[in-house]
Amino acid sequence: MTADPAEERLTVAGVEVARYVVRPDLDPRHGPRPYLHPVRTRAGTPVTDALPADHVWHLGASLAVQDVAGANLWGGRTYVRDTGYTWRDDHGVIAHTGWRDRAADRLDHDLEWRDRNGRTLLREHRRLTVGPAGDDAWWLDLSATLTSATGADVHLGSPATNGRPGGAGYGGFFWRALADPEPRVCTVDAAGEEAVNGSAAPWLALSGTAPGGGAYTLVFSGLGPGDRWFVRTAMYPGVCVAYAFDRPAVVAADRPRRNRHRVLVVDGHLDRTEIRERMTVVS
Repeated sequence: MTADPAEERLTVAGVEVARYVVRPDLDPRHGPRPYLHPVRTRAGTPVTDALPADHVWHLGASLAVQDVAGANLWGGRTYVRDTGYTWRDDHGVIAHTGWRDRAADRLDHDLEWRDRNGRTLLREHRRLTVGPAGDDAWWLDLSATLTSATGADVHLGSPATNGRPGGAGYGGFFWRALADPEPRVCTVDAAGEEAVNGSAAPWLALSGTAPGGGAYTLVFSGLGPGDRWFVRTAMYPGVCVAYAFDRPAVVAADRPRRNRHRVLVVDGHLDRTEIRERMTVVS
């Protein structure tokens, strides 16, 4: 019997737009988990980065949370209240456990969120689909249902909920972009990192230029109740649907948490009016 491949490919109209690394061979401190990389526009411009020198545990586009019932499923140092970032032996893994469906435009599978001892904290059903959005764009749709595997509530936290100031509420659906120079970010009514970080706007757009010169725009949507946008552009280019931006989130013992995240990947730089029109037409 042939083993499942460690990497899957997603295509739109016969063009590869993303690879999905299902079983990454990574140092436990880097938060091993399935991730999308490289992701490209329909013209081939890369729009994700993985294992960058500044934050090696940033892995393309992925689901990752720094504090899951005390387990670090993000990677890197853990933020400890009254101490700051500290290397701890608390890194777990988000592991693929089985496929439900695989095709050129969709991947559907089950996962387990485990702590450092292998104890399963959460079970997840994840579905990724891709589809065209005009000749110059495509949709990524990621839905994820998280269910407690412990028989009790499972709390999700972030550096912010553990005491770090400055709006560092990251953890959730995170996209490490690839941009040089610094990209632009906006929502329907605000622009710039400081203005959009922590907002709850219905969509958020990042417009960047890849190192090779290709221009692109990413339009994110899909905040759930209590979610906020975590955004960085100056330190590094990244956008996160943050589940615990300023207060802990909970996956209740008796109620799954359902998330749906959508990203419109477009060739070229779009202004706010063009983005609004695209979201109206294709959403």
